[in-house]
Amino acid sequence: MRRLAALLTLTVTVSAFAQGPYRSSITYESYEGLVMAGYQGWFNTPGDGAGRNWHHYEKGRRFEPGWCTIDLWPEVDEYPQLYETAFRFEDGTVARVPSSHDYSTVETHFRWMKEYGLDGVFMQRFLAEIANPSGMAHFSTVLSNAMECANRYDRAIAVMYDLSGMPADGPELLLRDIDTLAARHHLFEHEANPSYLYHRGKPLVAVWGIGFNDNRRYGFDEAERIIEGLKERGYSILIGVPTHWRALESDTLPSARLHELILRCDVVMPWFVGRYNGKTYRKFHSLIRKDLRWAEEHGVDYAPLCFPGFSWANMQRHGKGVQIPREGGRFFSAQLDFCLKAGAKMLYIAMFDEIDEGTAIFKIARNVPAAASGSEFVSLEEGIPSDRYLRLAGEAAARLKQDVRN
Repeated sequence: MRRLAALLTLTVTVSAFAQGPYRSSITYESYEGLVMAGYQGWFNTPGDGAGRNWHHYEKGRRFEPGWCTIDLWPEVDEYPQLYETAFRFEDGTVARVPSSHDYSTVETHFRWMKEYGLDGVFMQRFLAEIANPSGMAHFSTVLSNAMECANRYDRAIAVMYDLSGMPADGPELLLRDIDTLAARHHLFEHEANPSYLYHRGKPLVAVWGIGFNDNRRYGFDEAERIIEGLKERGYSILIGVPTHWRALESDTLPSARLHELILRCDVVMPWFVGRYNGKTYRKFHSLIRKDLRWAEEHGVDYAPLCFPGFSWANMQRHGKGVQIPREGGRFFSAQLDFCLKAGAKMLYIAMFDEIDEGTAIFKIARNVPAAASGSEFVSLEEGIPSDRYLRLAGEAAARLKQDVRN
């Protein structure tokens, strides 16, 4: 076991700094016809080499009964490297979890994408995290591992910057960072990195968090500097906006500047997580149809978002229970089915690995740690396999490709 652990550590160290050139049998020239998911990659454990202790598992720097943020527990049978926690199962055995920092974790995830037919992922890059050395080192390692695995498993990959909590020099930080990534990962040399997702002839970069009315520390001026800087560098841009971006109401700042920025971009993706449940989703059918029509009329591509459910009881400590039930996959299926029938040419799924807010589509567990004071985990419903949501995403991807071909 010690020798195996040493070999795994060596693999992680070597792979973390892989910078291409890469090899893939598929060159991704367009988002059209693809089902992509967001990939957080922000889960750390003590001993994973990142020096970040528990991160995004923990609450108050502790990951133990009564102190955690995750509501879902990952199905861990296929991860080569796992880490012990303070949680126990009903039979007394120790509960273990993976770290996003390990190459083997990322490799397992991209293997699943290939096996189930999910086209690829947008790698989340949080400006609030990469503003500090620890966050920069971790997310750069995860991204390097993902670039290698995307090409290894012929999956599409793109960078998505999340502006939440952006520091004052955020626009400059983002533009410096994308310059570094472009050189490191050959973003403008498609033959050297065929898995990197292009759209409308240019490498695609997503910028999420523009136009929300939740008192963010940045506004349209900073967003404009980012968008113009990316355009000057030759990127295609996906802009992540609030649900009611078109009408400029509800969760959206009532400013026409948002539409001006959208029209400078290539793809618009609204944020729907938490906005509806299985009973109220039908009310959003008209909104999505109108979004599609507006985007087509204005020459912008539209990527509607679908999510499998939502739960953050442990994070928010506002009571037990699931906020938006998964309904055994019916809730997710209804969204995928409607968006495809409505004529969407690309889809965004939130999220691949997000167990904090209970939106993960990767393999999640039915057997969860025993209920403990202050912590209770959401398990899969009886009869639902751990890969249900990966299968649904893959089936939607196959349908979308057929629709686009026809």
